[in-house]
Amino acid sequence: MFRRTFWFSTGVAAGVWATTKVNRKLRQLTPESLAATAAHKALETGQRLRDRAVGFALDVRDNMAQREAELGEALGIGAGPGPAGPELAAPGRHTAIENNRSNPTYVENTTHSNNRNEDR
Repeated sequence: MFRRTFWFSTGVAAGVWATTKVNRKLRQLTPESLAATAAHKALETGQRLRDRAVGFALDVRDNMAQREAELGEALGIGAGPGPAGPELAAPGRHTAIENNRSNPTYVENTTHSNNRNEDR
C-alpha cells in the first residue's frame, strides 16, 4: 500500500513539474515574447557597439594628439606665435574637373526624333 502511494505521488509530482516547464517554455515562444527578447538583445548589442566605438574614437584622438606633438617637436614648429604654434597657410583648392567650354555648341538639326514610340 505504501509503495503504491509513493509511486502515485512521484508520478503526480513529475506531471506537475513537466506541465510547469512546458507552459513556461510555451510562454517564452509566443510572438510577443520573442519580439521583446529580440528587441532587448538588439538594444544591448547596440549599446555595446556604441561604447566600443566611442572608446576607439577617444583612443584615436589621444594617439593623434600625441603624434602631432611628436611631429611638431621633431619639425620645430611646436613653439611660435599663439598657443597652437605658428600660423600655417591654408592649402590651395583645386577643381577636380575644369570646364574649358565657355560657349557650348548645341546640335539642333537632327535626322531622327527622340520619340521612342515612332517606328524606325
